[in-house]
Amino acid sequence: MTQSAIAIEQVEVILLDVPTIRPHKLSMATMYRQTLVLVRITGADGITGLGEATTIGGLAYGEESPESIKVNIDTYITPLLKAQDATQVAARMQLVGRHVQGNRFAKCAIETALYDAQARRLGVPLSTLFGGRVRDALPIAWTLASGDTARDIEEAEKMLAQRRHDIFKLKIGSRTVREDAAHVAAIKRAVGTRASVRVDVNMAWSEADAMLGMRLLEDAGCDLVEQPIAAANIEGMARLRSKNRVALMADEVLHGPGDAFRVAHHAAADVFAVKINQSGGLAGAQAVAAIADAARIDLYGGTMLEGAVGTMASAQLFAGLPNLAWGTELFGPLLLTEEILTEPLRYQDFSLTLPTGPGLGITLDEDRINHLRRDRHR
Repeated sequence: MTQSAIAIEQVEVILLDVPTIRPHKLSMATMYRQTLVLVRITGADGITGLGEATTIGGLAYGEESPESIKVNIDTYITPLLKAQDATQVAARMQLVGRHVQGNRFAKCAIETALYDAQARRLGVPLSTLFGGRVRDALPIAWTLASGDTARDIEEAEKMLAQRRHDIFKLKIGSRTVREDAAHVAAIKRAVGTRASVRVDVNMAWSEADAMLGMRLLEDAGCDLVEQPIAAANIEGMARLRSKNRVALMADEVLHGPGDAFRVAHHAAADVFAVKINQSGGLAGAQAVAAIADAARIDLYGGTMLEGAVGTMASAQLFAGLPNLAWGTELFGPLLLTEEILTEPLRYQDFSLTLPTGPGLGITLDEDRINHLRRDRHR
């Protein structure tokens, strides 16, 4: 029996400006707040689905910004969706894809909202629409990104004592290679075997710097190096991988299945950082993971520092990936000073526990949403 068509009646895009608990220093920008881009799609049956298209550092990281995402959804994507059948998610995204080039983050938010609503209609978790779960909790890394060695060590010790995180990723690349390596080595000495220490260079190094850096980081006890050089230099990534023993992870280069295939073809990574926004949506991220699995490349569940909506959307997909050897980095909501859910996500015992309710399994706190909306502060 087929389900009756349900027309899409409303697409709403909301910008929320939320301060971070501390400065978050990357190689290309320092963040003091995060702008969450939330999408709500409501069908004629009254069911609303949620999606998120949050980015990092305005336009410093990628080609989409919170403001461009809102304008492009409002102006170009919403007219394509209005009055269309909300239950046929693949058809809706195919239509959007034919008329809208790029805009991976915007498309991810739309797709997530459509899948969330459909899972709610069916009364199942969103993960069920992607094959179901093989785990009910996900290991969660924490990023140490203050740039201050003593402060980062203090923060790591606090996380270990609270049993919140025992995987730490350090944001490096804004200092010299030797200074960065010394910073990593000091933190690894402090945490010892109690935690895994990894780094993210965010493409800040030249290939020569990366060759030196990876050797120094191996000596420092670092377990993983993420995207040390420019995303376009896939051949350089392959050379780094062939000449170093530290695991090498691809991130910024992975803009969907096509890029995943190219990286796998060149044997240019040991690990893929899978991100739903960067992959253009949940289906795209699942395809990236499938390519990695076929190429015997390990997986890591990445983040764009999304709030609770994007974090839970990612978690729903990652819970069903059989190969998740390097855990996940879904700590985005913990970096924010404001809670936007009626019931916060459950972080405990170094993991994020997934809810069992339908769809994303979360409910927005509308009072907090209204308080944080950018359009209410003008």
